[in-house]
Amino acid sequence: MAGLLLSFAIAHSGLAALRPWAEQRIGPRLYRLCFALVSLPLATVLVIYFFNHRYDGLQLWQVQGLPGIKPTVWVLSAISFLFLYPATFNLLEIAAIQKPEVHLYETGIIRISRHPQMVGQVIWCLAHTLWIGSTFMVLTSLGLILHHLFGVWHGDRRLQARYGKSFETLRSRTSILPFLALFQGRQTFVWQEFLRPSYLGVFLFIGLLGWAHPLLMRATASVAW
Repeated sequence: MAGLLLSFAIAHSGLAALRPWAEQRIGPRLYRLCFALVSLPLATVLVIYFFNHRYDGLQLWQVQGLPGIKPTVWVLSAISFLFLYPATFNLLEIAAIQKPEVHLYETGIIRISRHPQMVGQVIWCLAHTLWIGSTFMVLTSLGLILHHLFGVWHGDRRLQARYGKSFETLRSRTSILPFLALFQGRQTFVWQEFLRPSYLGVFLFIGLLGWAHPLLMRATASVAW
């Protein structure tokens, strides 16, 4: 699992670092296609292997039968996806239907954290580590969190190189730790920014994922990895 996580991290972050160079040579759309053709298969292998081996190793604790644990894990998981998919992305750009661009966002969930995907990944890892309690899960969570912490540094570095002073202004008004900029008065919360169809799509996705979770586990179990 550590090898799979490292391979994905190198490919994903490495291709992100190559984006300015690659877009100049093959264009944003073809770069996005290449990025997806590398990242998505690696991510699929990770997900399948994770589901099939999540209880491997030592069982460090077992809390699944305790009252309130299951609802707590489900609530934390739902919250994690609100951060993991912060609805600040243009889906047409992700699919390369529109020309993919690099944006500086300071709206919606970015007001809570400049790196919402990192926050979401940490919450997801904490919830699933609590539920599963195996050494395999602990290692997986550490690997995912370390990759996202690297992504925080790497992402800020790339935005700094691209936008310079504009990014410095954004960084001064936002925070990595959730709610810190709000508590310090450097940012304001605008709830109307969450009244967007994209956020409704995130809620629908969370509901669909919850419904399909058992089906996904049965499907991955049929793959002998």
